Amino acid sequence: MTFLITAGPTREPIDPVRYISNRSSGKMGYAIAEAALDAGHDVILISGSVNLAPPRDAKFISVSTSDEMFDAVHQHADSSDICVLCAAVADYKPAQVSPVKIKKCAAQVSLELVPTRDILQSLGLQEDRKFLLVGFAAETDHLEANAAKKLREKNCDIIVANDARIAMETDENELLILFRDGETKKISRSSKKNLARELVKIFRNSQQKV
Repeated sequence: MTFLITAGPTREPIDPVRYISNRSSGKMGYAIAEAALDAGHDVILISGSVNLAPPRDAKFISVSTSDEMFDAVHQHADSSDICVLCAAVADYKPAQVSPVKIKKCAAQVSLELVPTRDILQSLGLQEDRKFLLVGFAAETDHLEANAAKKLREKNCDIIVANDARIAMETDENELLILFRDGETKKISRSSKKNLARELVKIFRNSQQKV
């Protein structure tokens, strides 16, 4: 099978030296890529800027902005069996990007933000898709309710939910997995590498039912 995996944060530029981003380390996505490769699958890894070495045998695509990730995902999704959207894509970006560095001044500055394109939803709304669609939900409250809402609204097959306060910038995580048929599965706190091996098995078995 071919896994398409997104990982890491996006960076939405404000000016040539500043950007909006988040605390995603990319470790979960990279661990899933490694686990899929170890299981004998092909991997396309689309990654934002992280301090991690790309898996040697993966097809690696480096991106920075949400628009770049959107385009890369749509270029490869239809040739994939399983799309795992693990990246922490910025929800908003500056409405305008300054071509030069914005200088500090005494006056208050406001930044107008506009929504970024929703990669997960764009795949979920795709008619007659052949790939299994997996989304991730990093939450700080009402974990199951928010994840269930995302599963419905984005039309995913699976949502993998976690508490962002546990997962961000760490080597461990604990997961709540929600399936389209209403089934749920909890995986206790463990290393992201161990979790990734379990997830790859779950994704593979679910894809075979699609």
